[in-house]
Amino acid sequence: MRHALVALLALSTPFAFAADAKKGGVKSVEAKFEPAEAKPGQTVTLKLTVTLEDGYFTYPLKQEEAAAAGMVNLLEFPKAGAVVFVGEVTNPAGAKTKAEPVLGIEKMAYYTGTVVFEREAVVSPTAKAGEVMVQLPKFALSVCDDKNCFPAKKYTPEAKLKVLDGPAVAVDKKYTDEVEKATKGK
Repeated sequence: MRHALVALLALSTPFAFAADAKKGGVKSVEAKFEPAEAKPGQTVTLKLTVTLEDGYFTYPLKQEEAAAAGMVNLLEFPKAGAVVFVGEVTNPAGAKTKAEPVLGIEKMAYYTGTVVFEREAVVSPTAKAGEVMVQLPKFALSVCDDKNCFPAKKYTPEAKLKVLDGPAVAVDKKYTDEVEKATKGK
């Protein structure tokens, strides 16, 4: 459905679409772990921060309304390694909503300014001390302005984490099963 909107907007304003597509409305995409240093077994949070130019907006990872299901960003996480991603990534707080009657959408969520997607991860209990880089294999970011939606741009952000030396700490009980399943045989 989003592709239909992009095609409709592109046909109605082809010169504006081509000129603005190079800019894309994205100031930066950055990933970092908090805390930036952790012991094996410790839970950390990956924060993926998207900063948009003024006048641009992006979407959540999931829309509440089925009619808006195509208006989302796609985010993939790597398989278990030095870190094990646990739980689910949730939509950032602070979404605005609007209707898109032409598309049959009554309530579509979107974000402006700076948007932070977060997901928790556990440092593998068997991780060796030292710095590790964790790269997200895919982040397809959809950005629009009031006239155009641009083809999703793919990013592969990475974040650095320093695994501290010393014995592993106990994995948080709510993530024990996920970590054991993900690290089984490793």
